Amino acid sequence: MNEVFQKIKNGLIVSCQAEGNSPFNSPEGVLLFAQSAYQGGAVAIRSEGIEKTKTIINSIQLPVIGLIKSSFNDGYVRITGSWKDVEDLQSIGTSIIAIDGTFRKRENLTGPEFIAEVKKKINCVVMADIATDEEAIACAVAGADCVSTTLSGYTPETRSSGDSPDYELLESLAKQLSIPVIAEGRINTPEIAATMKSLGAWSIVVGSAITRPTEITRWFVQSMKNK
Repeated sequence: MNEVFQKIKNGLIVSCQAEGNSPFNSPEGVLLFAQSAYQGGAVAIRSEGIEKTKTIINSIQLPVIGLIKSSFNDGYVRITGSWKDVEDLQSIGTSIIAIDGTFRKRENLTGPEFIAEVKKKINCVVMADIATDEEAIACAVAGADCVSTTLSGYTPETRSSGDSPDYELLESLAKQLSIPVIAEGRINTPEIAATMKSLGAWSIVVGSAITRPTEITRWFVQSMKNK
């Protein structure tokens, strides 16, 4: 097991991402999030985009999980879906490269097939972002160094999974797999993070609840409207 996993075990990983018209949507903007996460005790940062990820790598003394977002033809998110994406992330010194591990095809390969080819040809640590048990197991067999529940609820097959984290998926994978299983997706309170740890999560990734001020504001506004 790569030593980076010992550094992040039982810790909080903060996803420092910003998109669209967010005032933080720049390398300098997401770096502020990463610096705050570091000061608060995060064990690693998850970052999207080459320039943003490179800025964080060069500024923060923590492991960085890098990815590049794009879309499948149906509009659903795709994580690091091409050879160029992987090569670009490796070239800037990304500690772990997150790759879409779902069965959807990219580069004429399913996620597990793509990961298998990446591990054969490129010296990098791979996190497989998955949505189901079957995908996670296939990615582990393909050589993924860890799996993350990132995409549960964000694929056509799992989109009706609701607003709560996929506790069952995390617990099932923690029992089945010998590689680290990372909990990610809709973990919006410290209590949920603690529950995920108790269910066997190696580490927990939190994004929106820490680094999306606009989204957090909407949560409060909507809750007040409902009363």
